[in-house]
Amino acid sequence: MLTKTLKSSKTFDSINATYLTRGGFIDQTMSGVYSYLPLGWRVLHKIENIVREEMDTIAEEVFLPSMVPFDIWQTTGRIDSVDVLMKAVPANAMSKERNDAEYILNCTHEDTITPIAKKFATSYRELPKAVYQIQTKFRNEARAKAGILRGREFRMKDLYSFHASVEDFKRYYEKSKEVYMSAFKRLGLGKDTVIAAASGGDFTDDYSHEFQTKCEAGEDTLFYVSSTQETFNKEIAPAKAVKLSKDTKQKPLEKVFGEGIIGVDDLCKFMGITPEETTKTLIFETENGPIICSIRGDYDVNELKLKKVAGVKSLKLASEKVVKKVTGSIIGYAGVYNLPKGIPVYIDDSSADLVNFETGANEAHYHMKNMNWDRDVKRPAKFYDIKVAKVGDIYPETGEVYDTFRAAEVGNIFPLYTRFSDAVGYKYTDDKGNLQPVYMGSYGLGTTRVMGVLVEKFHDDKGIIWPIQVAPYIVHLVTLGESTEVMELATRVYDNLLKNKVEIVWDDRTSVSAGEKFTDADLIGCPIRLTISARSLEKNGVEIKARSRAESKIISEVEVLKSVETLADELLNE
Repeated sequence: MLTKTLKSSKTFDSINATYLTRGGFIDQTMSGVYSYLPLGWRVLHKIENIVREEMDTIAEEVFLPSMVPFDIWQTTGRIDSVDVLMKAVPANAMSKERNDAEYILNCTHEDTITPIAKKFATSYRELPKAVYQIQTKFRNEARAKAGILRGREFRMKDLYSFHASVEDFKRYYEKSKEVYMSAFKRLGLGKDTVIAAASGGDFTDDYSHEFQTKCEAGEDTLFYVSSTQETFNKEIAPAKAVKLSKDTKQKPLEKVFGEGIIGVDDLCKFMGITPEETTKTLIFETENGPIICSIRGDYDVNELKLKKVAGVKSLKLASEKVVKKVTGSIIGYAGVYNLPKGIPVYIDDSSADLVNFETGANEAHYHMKNMNWDRDVKRPAKFYDIKVAKVGDIYPETGEVYDTFRAAEVGNIFPLYTRFSDAVGYKYTDDKGNLQPVYMGSYGLGTTRVMGVLVEKFHDDKGIIWPIQVAPYIVHLVTLGESTEVMELATRVYDNLLKNKVEIVWDDRTSVSAGEKFTDADLIGCPIRLTISARSLEKNGVEIKARSRAESKIISEVEVLKSVETLADELLNE
C-alpha cells in the first residue's frame, strides 16, 4: 500500500476526519479539500457503485463538465444569487497570456443540463427523460467543517428529470423517494434515515424533501410527529409554543431607561427577567415596503415563514434610516408599544399568552416593562407562526409535542417545476402541435458525505466499524511471527480467499508488534479479522473475529472460506 496508519495524527473537529486520516483513508490538502487514498477510494467506489445501481433503475448516467462559461449561469439568472459559487481563473501571467477567460466551477448542474435536454427532447413522444451523474462539485463554504461532511470540494450524485406534465413529474418524484431509500438501506443507513420535509425555496410553495440520517454529529435538528409519522426540517417545522405557566395578575406598566442595552441576554440581566418574558421586534425591508414582526424573546424569527405570511419574495433587515422612519427611534428599541399605523405587523403566536412582558418603547434607550395585551396595546386579530421551531414545541395540527433528534443530510430531492426550463426557453410540442412547458425535478445525494456519516455512526473508541457492503476489504488477515508454518498457512488462506473472490488485505509486516497490528486492524475497521500465529497453530487453525463483536474462535484451514462467507452474511443482515 502507498499509505499507512497515522495514529499520532492530530484530532480533528469530527470523528470522521480523525479516524479516516489516522486510518490512511484520506489526506487533507487544505480546509475542506481531501485526497482519497487507496483505502478511502475503495470505500467511496463501493458507495458510488451502490448508488449507481439504484439510479440506473430510473435514469441514464451522463458525465457533465465541472467548468462552464459564465453565460450558462447568466441565462438562468443565478450568477448573482448563489452564495457558494466559485470560478476558475488563470493562475499566473503565462497562463493569462494564453487565455484570460474566467469560468464557473459548478456546484450543481441544473444550468448545464437543461439546455442539453432542450436539444434532444422536444416532443411529447420524447418525454419523460431523466439523467444522472456522479461528479465532483465545488462550493465556497464560509467555514468548511466536520471533515468530509461539509467540504469545498466533494463528490455528489445529481439527477435531473424532465416531464410533460405536473402529474408525471409528481409520480416520478415519489418513485425517486423509494429508490433513494433502497440505496440508503443497501449502504447500511436505512434503519436510521428518514425523509424530512424542507423548504421549496423560491421555486415552489411545495416542500422539498431531505434524506436525513440520525446522527449526533449532524448539523440539522429534525422534528418528528409520532401520530402522523411526518418529519420536518427545523427551517420549516410548523410550531406552536408551549403556554407559559406564569402569574396572570397584571402589574403596572413601567417605562425603563436602559441606554445601550439591546441584546436579549443583557436586557434580561438588567431588568431581572427571563427571555420568555421579553419580545423581539424587528423591521424588515421588502419589495412592497417595510414590515414589522415581533416574537417572544427566546425564539428567533424564521424568515422563510415570514416571507410566506407577508406574501413577499425578499427580506432584509431594515437600515438605520428605515428604522428611524418607521419607529421614530434607533435600531434596538422597536416594540409592539405605540407602533405607527399603516405598516403591516406580524406577531408570532408565542407572544399571544404573555402577561407582564417587556417590549421596546420605540424611543431611544427606553423599554416598556409589564406590557399586557388589551390594556396597553390592542391584541392583534391574528397571531402567526413565524418562529424557528425549538425543542419542546408543539405540532399545531395535533397538539402533540414534537420528538426531536439530530441528523445529517445525506440527500435531497427538489421540485423545480418550470424554473429552469422557462429560463432557457425549453418547451415541448404536444400531440396537437402546441408548445407546452417542461416540468423538472432535481435529486441530489452526497457520496462523500455518506462516507463521513457512516464513520460517524459506525465506530468505537478503537476506530471505524465499516458496514460490510462498503468496507475497503471484507477480510483483514494478520500474521504474527515469521515461522515457516505461519507464513505457509497464511499464504494458502490468502490465495484461497482471493481465488474465491473474497476481498482480503494481508498485514504481513515483520517490524511491528502484535498489539500494533491489532490496533491498526481495529482502526481500519474491516468487518472480519483472521489471525494466524503460533497460538492459533497450536489449535491447528486460524482465529476468526468480527470487528463489531467481542468474541473470537479458532477454525481449521478447511473451514476458513465457509466461515468467512457465513459471518459475512450475518453481518450483512444485522
